[in-house]
Amino acid sequence: MTVEQLRQRHEVLLLDAYGVLLHHAGPMPHAPELIHHLNASRAPYFILTNDASRSPATCAARYGTMGLPIPRERIITSGSLLAGHFVQRQLQGASCVVLGPDDSADYVRAAGGVVVPPTDKEASVLVICDELGFSFVETIDSVLTLLFHRLDASRPMELVLPNPDLVYPKQAHGYGFTAGSIATLIEAALAQRYATPHRFVRLGKPNGPIFVEAARRAGTRDMVMVGDQLATDIRGALDFGIPAALIETGLDRYRADMLVHPTYLLAGLGL
Repeated sequence: MTVEQLRQRHEVLLLDAYGVLLHHAGPMPHAPELIHHLNASRAPYFILTNDASRSPATCAARYGTMGLPIPRERIITSGSLLAGHFVQRQLQGASCVVLGPDDSADYVRAAGGVVVPPTDKEASVLVICDELGFSFVETIDSVLTLLFHRLDASRPMELVLPNPDLVYPKQAHGYGFTAGSIATLIEAALAQRYATPHRFVRLGKPNGPIFVEAARRAGTRDMVMVGDQLATDIRGALDFGIPAALIETGLDRYRADMLVHPTYLLAGLGL
């Protein structure tokens, strides 16, 4: 199966960013040619990324430096889902601790939250967007202390995770932990102390909200997801009821004994 064959079968392409189009240091093979081809043919496509550390404008600018001229209106980030979540949970005006760089804090402000430091005892929302932008050990210790103090006093804390990814391709042959791993660490610490489970609300792939937004923008459910992670890209698309193509140049390799079975396999992005 090739990307062009996918286009012939489905109206809209959904493309993951990291592991499909790029890694930390540059584009994946054939990614620039694909994006130029899609733009020139005016083919409908969207980038579905669990990145909550960069705004769509920042993403578009960064992708452009890698030879990927993707308009920001075609980029759907997990961070952009915070606005709807804050409305749904009536969190506007809440004091929020945000883990991530400046764009992550901007996402929360745009959603109506008030960003405060992790030492603020009145903080009632924790949003983990990214693994960068803060001193890791010092900040995580402060966050855990805040959580223990609030929960010990029977004061609830909203836990929000736009990016559920555990790892990401950091470079051509390197990998790194990301926001989902931090949330898992905190959940494990809370489980040791409290009988009642405390879980983050996960917004990005494999969860439904990001696919709902893609269908809304596309105006159709005739979409196919191209991703490199079975647990997020592929499972999320299949759970949403659309087909999924696993590209085998990214993080995961498919085996027949796996629990998640992609609809298609792609050897790469070559047309």
